[in-house]
Amino acid sequence: MVSPDVRILGTGIVSRAAALALAHDGLSVAVQRRAAPAVADLRAYALNAASVALLARLRVWDSLPADARTPVQDMRVQGDQGAEIGFSAWQQGVGALAWIVDAAALEDTLEAALRFAPRISAQDEPAAAALTVIAEGKASAAREALGVRFQRHGYGHHALAARLLSDRPHQGLARQWFRSPDVLALLPLDRPQPGCSYALVWSQPEASARHWREAAAAELEAALAEATGGAAGALQLASERATWPLSLGHASATTGPGWVLLGDAAHVVHPLAGQGLNLGLADVASLAEVLAARESWRALGDAALLRRHARRRSGPNHLMAGTTDGLWQLFGHPHPLLRELRHHGLTLVDRLPPLKRWLVDRALGA
Repeated sequence: MVSPDVRILGTGIVSRAAALALAHDGLSVAVQRRAAPAVADLRAYALNAASVALLARLRVWDSLPADARTPVQDMRVQGDQGAEIGFSAWQQGVGALAWIVDAAALEDTLEAALRFAPRISAQDEPAAAALTVIAEGKASAAREALGVRFQRHGYGHHALAARLLSDRPHQGLARQWFRSPDVLALLPLDRPQPGCSYALVWSQPEASARHWREAAAAELEAALAEATGGAAGALQLASERATWPLSLGHASATTGPGWVLLGDAAHVVHPLAGQGLNLGLADVASLAEVLAARESWRALGDAALLRRHARRRSGPNHLMAGTTDGLWQLFGHPHPLLRELRHHGLTLVDRLPPLKRWLVDRALGA
């Protein structure tokens, strides 16, 4: 059997996107087979323009079911003292501030694309190759086997995810409440019911998240009504619930001779800005560009070549990690001075269009 150019470890979205991107550029790629999911995936992702452009180039975006991707036309962020900031796609001159995508549908569409892609082979354990791409997630065993340290800081919070139905149309409006110590987000999504569904992501202390995961549906719905003030209408639980721990982390090295870390295997950020998957897909785009531009004499696993990718991604990844952590520290702390600071900060940003434009550009991947 001929060895592939690249082997990819991991079976999630970033690993599948990496396989398609590298095969698109003419490399032979071996990937791990994906096992059937044991439970329903309740996650939803906010994808920026750069991520959508990558998926479109890979012919994945247009293959997604129409109800699995919903454009965000407006966003409202509310603080714990009533201050609010609003963003509008129309005011920013863009087609959408983000796209909310059903995680399970995206994974299924990527998996289907792999089956029809030339130069990609699925194996239970991918054969040795010139380059190993490690995209196994934050608990990567391959990263650990390399001796790469992963410095993780736990927030003591868990995210609670579920799908909700509202008695009002969402109209492409995403909502977020910073309430100290929790952060609640309602993301417009057309599943399970077009026009009236939300993906819930509620970051809160671990004990609270576990309580709401097990609580009666009516009790959770009452808590959501109180937390949102009814701004999104009467909300009804429409799915099971899931929780997972939240942390900030990064690998001590992201490349080495013959290997590279992508996505959560390289870095993990708080989901309050919805940028985790966007960072992973940006890693994929960067690696593909660096490998495609390599000198003809340089091997795929050349350490100096892979450091080019590491340098390109170091700044954006560290900036987003610092931004999300700083926001969490600012909005999660109950100290009265910080409460006053975030109140005036939201009000100030809402009155400064150039700053709002800069924030939107960063979120869109500009």
